[in-house]
Amino acid sequence: MAMERKRLGKTDLDVGRLGIGLSEVGFNLEMADVGQAREVINEALDNGVNFLDTAACYGISEDLIGLVASDRRDEFVLSTKAGHYLPRGEGEDWTYDLIIESIDRSLKLMKTDHVDLVQLHSCTVDVLERGDVIRGLQDARAAGKTRFIGYSGDNENAKWAVTSGLFDTLQTSFNLVDQGARKNLFADVEERDMGLIIKRPIGNAVWGAPADPRPYAHIPEYTMEYTRRAGVMAENGPLADEPEDRIRLALGFTFAHPEVDVTIVGTQRPHHMRSNLDMVSSPLDVSAATVADLHARWDKLADGWEQQG
Repeated sequence: MAMERKRLGKTDLDVGRLGIGLSEVGFNLEMADVGQAREVINEALDNGVNFLDTAACYGISEDLIGLVASDRRDEFVLSTKAGHYLPRGEGEDWTYDLIIESIDRSLKLMKTDHVDLVQLHSCTVDVLERGDVIRGLQDARAAGKTRFIGYSGDNENAKWAVTSGLFDTLQTSFNLVDQGARKNLFADVEERDMGLIIKRPIGNAVWGAPADPRPYAHIPEYTMEYTRRAGVMAENGPLADEPEDRIRLALGFTFAHPEVDVTIVGTQRPHHMRSNLDMVSSPLDVSAATVADLHARWDKLADGWEQQG
């Protein structure tokens, strides 16, 4: 079965519903692991994944993309993010000049003359209102360095970005233990025909996991809140029609929402990429009853549960 594709909002980009997030590759691998990065990315590209999502601050991710995927540039939609001074903490974030310099650096590292999408990387409302970083994206687009511009973030910051009408796409967190976007963002995104890119679509595999998976050594608390929420939501017993495969359940829940254009699943391991591809090669078969049960548990229990970036 060919991977389902969707138009990414009002852009002319046609994307498979499963994309690859390259933060784990960038943070957890070293330059000596270039062969492993090549295997992960080629496995994805060879099997219908055509959306690659990275960021300037994802370690060596952009370096590795340039080394292993630049010769296949016309086969995929390339998305990156800008806004953080590198090395982190050693200079001022969120300036016009930084946005321009970051995009130029990304193009050089990834060995391409343009990306398809540049997103502001989770800046706050006050930065968005100041306007200079948005102007930086707009000027990069006018110069042909990016085809489209977007915002990556959550909660009130994402709300501002969506309702401003200035962006082509939104990337935001959504999964079975992080459903705030369903209530607060989806309708506004649909009204403006924005592309909707979902990060953390399987909730870092916390549902049904025996312990916190802790995918990043440098931020061990990353999945702590998701693990807590999963425990609270599971206290009511098994879900209606709950599938045996907890990863299929998590991804199928996210895919069940038609507002979602593409989901970003990250891995540094080729066999995980293969298992993800095998999963989406056939219907995920998460029933309407299962989705409704997860909605109901969230609506009842999610008091103050903000989106997690």
